[in-house]
Amino acid sequence: MTIAQKIGWALSGLFALFMLGASALPKLAGMAVATDIMAQLGWPDAPIFLIGLIEAALAILYLVPATSVLASSLLMALLGGAVVTNLRGHADLYGHTLFGVYLGIWLWGGLILRDPRVRAVFPLVR
Repeated sequence: MTIAQKIGWALSGLFALFMLGASALPKLAGMAVATDIMAQLGWPDAPIFLIGLIEAALAILYLVPATSVLASSLLMALLGGAVVTNLRGHADLYGHTLFGVYLGIWLWGGLILRDPRVRAVFPLVR
């Protein structure tokens, strides 16, 4: 395993831990912070548990090499929805609104570094 692949796996693992701990867990546990934020953003009746379940499943599938590209694509759709939701809710641009973009860069950066098949499609790193 190359150094780039090791860094890619580290980034991917940290991304998955972040998604599981900071995003999916509060939704799955029914924490008030999850429902309060969704209500503030204009989604008081959002299916929060389902969103958390989807986030957790995709974060785990992202770590499985056979499903990582599909999971990454679906996670980007989810993160895109988060960006639009924050735009709609007039959240801070560089902090909250673009946070989904930052996470997407982290997500794909880890995948590109760890998977030579993805690097062949997106030759950003040799």
